[in-house]
Amino acid sequence: MQMELLRTFLAAHRAGSFTKAARQLGISQPAVTAQIRSLEKTLGKPLFKRVPQGAVPTPVGQELARRIETHVDALEIALQRSIEPQTLGSHTLYVGGPTELVTVRLLPALADLIRDGLRLRITLGMPDDLLSGLATSKLDLVVSTVRPRRRGIVATPLMDEEFALVAAPEIAEQVSAERLAAEGASALEGFPLLAYAESLPVLRHYWLTVFEHPPEVSAAVVVPDLRGVLSAVAAGAGISVLPTYLCSAALESGEIVPLHMPEVPPINTLYLATRAGALASPHLDVVRSHLLMKAQVWR
Repeated sequence: MQMELLRTFLAAHRAGSFTKAARQLGISQPAVTAQIRSLEKTLGKPLFKRVPQGAVPTPVGQELARRIETHVDALEIALQRSIEPQTLGSHTLYVGGPTELVTVRLLPALADLIRDGLRLRITLGMPDDLLSGLATSKLDLVVSTVRPRRRGIVATPLMDEEFALVAAPEIAEQVSAERLAAEGASALEGFPLLAYAESLPVLRHYWLTVFEHPPEVSAAVVVPDLRGVLSAVAAGAGISVLPTYLCSAALESGEIVPLHMPEVPPINTLYLATRAGALASPHLDVVRSHLLMKAQVWR
């Protein structure tokens, strides 16, 4: 299957329109239509339904995009770099993301590009605010903890963050794995919950996935920084759910311990998002591809 057909398919899928995809790719709209038809003929299934507003992917089209987008993006970036290496100069990029991921993963990953001349202005915050900044061109690139659904925004899976239910060793001694398996979340009653928001988003996700119901008590402590939550857990203040990339060192040292080891730990996919029209920027392309490459070894 030709790379060009897959590239055109992804452009149409992301743009929601054959006309917009043609404009982004620098080819004619009939050429986009012909390439999509060729791909549909190869697969034997329709990939889009044409509507007055553009093109809506079929379930087959949605699944194909999900399976190939990371690989096609990575291959295209590799090909571009082999033909025309890009230099960063002193260009400034405006990047947004969650506080913990930016400080623990993103900035260290970009250190070598910063030494090469990359200039960054970082905005920390929640997904809705960051994606609004991206849509209004206040930001160039956003790491989002939710998949963006806005038209004109291209989102590529960056990494899966895995979550662990953790506590200090002295608390863990009071909650055995056998008791948790037998009693579920009720075995945790009496221990303070530590969270980074009143709505308990991370705790709620874990409880619903593992225990099949939401937490039944409010947080004893709310601190809008998961690093603060980690410090409180390590000090023995209570229990919490944390992404393993953030607490891996504390787990390895025994400063905190996992209370529960489900067969399939809850995960959340993080996305690297930008405006579709910004993909032509060589500076953005270098940073985006660099983060995608680094994320392959993140845990």
